[in-house]
Amino acid sequence: MEHCNVRKLVTAALFAALVCVATIIMVIPLPGSGFVNLGDCLVIATGCLLGPLWGAAASAIGAALADIFLGYAIYFPGTFVIKGLMAAVAFAVLRMANGGKDRPSAYAVVTASLTAELVMVGGYFVYEIFLLGLGAAAADLLGNALQASVGMMSGAVLLSVLLRSERLRGLLK
Repeated sequence: MEHCNVRKLVTAALFAALVCVATIIMVIPLPGSGFVNLGDCLVIATGCLLGPLWGAAASAIGAALADIFLGYAIYFPGTFVIKGLMAAVAFAVLRMANGGKDRPSAYAVVTASLTAELVMVGGYFVYEIFLLGLGAAAADLLGNALQASVGMMSGAVLLSVLLRSERLRGLLK
């Protein structure tokens, strides 16, 4: 039993590092605040592969650390909560949309990615209302929607590829 917990912890730490690196590796600043990056594709994959608890923890930690490293520390608390929720929602939607099949369908993968990105856009909108005010939050909606489209497409593709591997599908079983 203890071996399983150590394996889960190490795997989650690896995915947290991957989320952080994917967020940092390609940063395209947006007008206002925020940036387009590849982190969301790893957040979605991490949530779906590691489950709602380990996936949410790894995604939250990795993305929030990236905010600190990139100089967006003011977003740390929001990112921590939002990316963790994204991962948990992606997992839950993938399971529900898949209907209990062994291998997730393309529909299930796209639905999970889209729903997770809706959580991201809505989450940052609410966070920025408190942080910056309604006007600035509304102005950032377009940038967040752009980030969501990049995350959704790249997340669906990455997850589809990763789920073809028997080893990755049974990662923590």
